[in-house]
Amino acid sequence: MKYMILTYGSQQDYDGMAGEATGKPAWSAEDFAAMGAFMEAFNKELEESGELVETRALAAPVHTRRLGSQDGVPVVTDGPYAETQEVLAGYWIVECESFDRATEIAFRLGECPGPDHVTASAYADIRPLAESQAELNL
Repeated sequence: MKYMILTYGSQQDYDGMAGEATGKPAWSAEDFAAMGAFMEAFNKELEESGELVETRALAAPVHTRRLGSQDGVPVVTDGPYAETQEVLAGYWIVECESFDRATEIAFRLGECPGPDHVTASAYADIRPLAESQAELNL
């Protein structure tokens, strides 16, 4: 079964990683390097176990374009959004034996180093991928 593990952030988080003032402590170069090293090792381990299908980090929310409609008219809104609005920051698609195993993998993301104010509120969602309409379980 394939599962998607989703992580979240905000424009404020991306700004902090870039060393910009956000009202919270900025990431140090060491914090950012430690996160990168953790992610490389984490992804390599999943690749070597055969469980990693794909992973990607997403660009900062300032580069987002949201599409919708208002009274039947298409509406395009460019980022950035309010600093507190959470957005998808990255994802992993894993193929593993069970939902419990996908949960174990996602829990490991909690070991990723970073400033305390970031790690204290970090979370991930795990969702099975539906391979057909019948698997949507509506």
